[in-house]
Amino acid sequence: MKEFTSCKPAIEKCIASRFFALCHLCGMEISGNIHIHDCCEIHFFLSGSRQFLINNRLYNAVPGDIFFINPYECHCLIPADKKEHERMVITIHPDFLTSISSADTDLSLCFYQREAAGSHRLHLDIETSRRFLYFYHQLTDAEGFGADIMEKCIFMELLIFLNKLFHSASCGRKYDKWNTGSTKAEEILSFIDKYICENLTLETLSRHFQLSSSYLCRIFKNATGITINRYIAARRIAAAKKLLMNGMSVTQACEACGYNDYSNFQKSFTKAVGISPKKYTLLHSP
Repeated sequence: MKEFTSCKPAIEKCIASRFFALCHLCGMEISGNIHIHDCCEIHFFLSGSRQFLINNRLYNAVPGDIFFINPYECHCLIPADKKEHERMVITIHPDFLTSISSADTDLSLCFYQREAAGSHRLHLDIETSRRFLYFYHQLTDAEGFGADIMEKCIFMELLIFLNKLFHSASCGRKYDKWNTGSTKAEEILSFIDKYICENLTLETLSRHFQLSSSYLCRIFKNATGITINRYIAARRIAAAKKLLMNGMSVTQACEACGYNDYSNFQKSFTKAVGISPKKYTLLHSP
C-alpha cells in the first residue's frame, strides 16, 4: 500500500476510496489550525515532543503514545519544542470499519466507546510498539497479486490488536491531565465544553472567569496554540456534523449547536468541512 508523506492526500484518498490510508510524517511541523475530518484517525508518535489538542483535552504527546480520534472530534497538533517530530497516521473511513466488523466484534469501539472522563491516548511499551510497527510495515509492503486482500486482513488483525489494548487499559483509566502549568486554561476548556451549544461568547467567558478579554485570550492561546473563537467555532461544527449525521435538519442543527445566525453557520460549516451543511446531509443520509 502506498504510504503518504502528508496528511491531506492521505485523508482525501481515504474518503474517496472509503477504505483506509497510511501516512508517515517526519520533520519540522508548523502549528496547524484546529480541524475535523470525515474519517477515524490513529496517530502513533515515534519521536519529538508535541501537544495534542483533541476536543477539550490537551495532551503532552511523547514517543510511544498512540491516539484514537473519531470523525466528530476536532483536533490540533501544537509543537512543544524545536526538535524534529515523527509520527505515523492511519486514516479510516467509518463505512469500512462497519464493513469489517461483526455482530460480536465491533472494530470501531476504540474510536467511539470513550466515557466522559476517558482518554484518547494509550502509551505503548517497547514490545507493543514493535508489534504495531510490524503490522504497519506489513501494510506498506503488501503488493502484487492478492495485495488488496492482504491489506484488509492485516488491517483487521491490527485493529483487533489495538482494540484489545484499548479496552483492557480503559478499565478504570481516566483522562490524564496535561502539565502545562495553566490550570486556568484547563478550566476555560471545561467551561466551553459544558456550554458549547449555548450562546457562548468571549464576553460570557470574561464575566465568568472575572478576567479581561485580552488576558483570557492570552492564557488560552499560550496553552493551546489557537484562539478561543477559533476553538469554539471548531467545536460547534463538530457538534453540528454529529447532529446532521443523526438525522437532524440543517436548521435544527444550527440552533442546537449554538449558532444564532443561519448564514454564519452555513458559511462556517462550509469553510470547515468543504461542503455546505445541506449537501453534507444529502451525502450522509441513509
